[in-house]
This record gives sequence, C-alpha cells and structure tokens, in this order.
Amino acid sequence: MAKENHSLTSEFILLGFADHPELEILLFWVFFAVYLTTMVGNLGLVALICMERHLHTPMYIFLGNLAVMDSCCSCAITPKMLENLFSEDRMISLNECMTQFYFLCVAETADCFLLAAMAYDRYVAICSPLQYHTMMSKKLCIQMIIGTFIASNLHSMIHVGLLLRLTFCRSNRIDHFFCDILPLYRLSCTDPYINELMIYIFSMPIQIFTIATVLISYICILFTVFKMKSKEGRGKAFSTCASHFLSVSIFYICLLMYIRPFEEGDKDIPVAIFYTILIPLLNPFIYSLRNKEVKNALKKVMRNYNILKQTSSSMVN
Repeated sequence: MAKENHSLTSEFILLGFADHPELEILLFWVFFAVYLTTMVGNLGLVALICMERHLHTPMYIFLGNLAVMDSCCSCAITPKMLENLFSEDRMISLNECMTQFYFLCVAETADCFLLAAMAYDRYVAICSPLQYHTMMSKKLCIQMIIGTFIASNLHSMIHVGLLLRLTFCRSNRIDHFFCDILPLYRLSCTDPYINELMIYIFSMPIQIFTIATVLISYICILFTVFKMKSKEGRGKAFSTCASHFLSVSIFYICLLMYIRPFEEGDKDIPVAIFYTILIPLLNPFIYSLRNKEVKNALKKVMRNYNILKQTSSSMVN
C-alpha cells in the first residue's frame, strides 16, 4: 500500500485549461506572446536602469529588482503552462511542483517587500526631501534589498519544507495551471493543520506589514501634498507617485481577489492568470509610460542607437 501511495505522489496532473480543448492553440499563442513581452519588458527595464547612471537611485534600484522578480514569476509558471497546452498527460513531477512553487513564492514575497520599500522611498522623497539622501542612502537601499531576498527565500523554504512532510494519496489531479499551496493541501491525506498555521504565523504578518507600510506612506504623502500651496508642486508630487500607486493598487487588489476564492474552495483561474501572468507584464509598461525619467532614458538610448547605426552605415558606404 505504501508503494502504491508513493507512486501516486511522484507526479501530479495540472488540469489547467483541460475543460476548453478548442481554445488550446489560441491560448498557447496568446500566453507565448505575453511571456515574450514580459521578459523583454522587464529585462529591458533592468538593462536601462543599469546603463543610465542618473537612474542609479533607490527608487529605480528597487524598480530594477521588482522587474527581476516579475521575470522570475513569469519563468516559474508560463513555460510549463505552455508545454501543458500541447501535452496529453499534463504531468508535473513532485520535484518540479515544489520548485515551481518555491520560485513563485520567492517572487511574490519579494514583490510585497519591494513595493513597500518603494512606498517608503516616495514618502521620504515627498515628506522629507531635504533629508532624502540621509534617510534613503545607497547603503540602506542595498540592506533593504538583501533583507528582502533573505526573507523571501526563508519564507519559501519554510512552506516548501512543510509541503514535503505531506503525503498525497487522495488524488494527483491539481485543478489549476500551476502548483499552488492551497490546492496541494486539498490533495493531502496528511492533516495540513501545521502548514495552515505556518501561513498565519509567517505569511499573514508579511502581508499586514507591507500593506500597512504602503497605506501609512501614502496617507502621509496625501497630507503633505494637500498642505502644498502651489499647484505645480502638487502636480509634481502626484506624478512622482502615480506609477507606483497604480502598480501597488493592481497588485494588492489582485492578491486579495486571488486568496479569497481558494479560501472558499473555488477555482478562479482568470484571477490567477491576472495575478501571476499579467501583473508581471503590466509593471514595466506602467513605469515606462507614466514615468518621465524612464521615458527620457529610453529616448536617449534610442537616440544613441540611431546615431551609432547611422555612423556604422556611413563607414560601410
């Protein structure tokens, strides 16, 4: 009996979009295009921040790391999902499942901390502009990023380690397009009480801390902005925060929508798609299209590229 149970737990079936076989080809090309755009957009943003020295400020260092984490999130989920759209068995091994969840958990946890750090950075920039370079030094910025990655990896290790203590003998069919923690709990024939307790002990404080940091930062920013007498100063302050506020709003709205259906035991694949696939796609474009410094840096790079191209063609002629 133990051998039979072990064989059942060695692989899972990701059902994903199995209910809509007629859409598989269309979904493959749509998600493939989204994946390529996400990777180009995020890695392009990282390259732009690395190349332009005037973007070597805490805000853009946080943004570059956010783009790296969004790329990690996309790489953890989309390639396997694309493979399963053309696969008959839709199998994923236990090791692959744990690895996928590990990197997804790292990326999403890091996103929470980085968005909170970016909110604090905007608070200091607007509420205490004269003390900005003291309060947000590069040393502090690097310490915050290192702390983010340490906390994110420890958080993921705890949950993956606890998942490995479970035995899965009820079924091997995951009613989702990736390995997520709560659907795995429902397949376990071991009581996941300790695992669920660890979510409340570790995950909930992270969410509460990061959301509170964002809310308190923006409340302070609003009070400061409303005290400003000049319309120009208010407009500049709002434009400084607009990209980050839009990004953080989308992230946390989708996060809350994503958690709720699984607590009720329902499947909500559209919300999961938006949370895990579309948000990494949107972030680089939100910061590029709504941020003057990023747009100016991009125009400068394109200008230099065109000059280099013209010089090369003239030398050839």
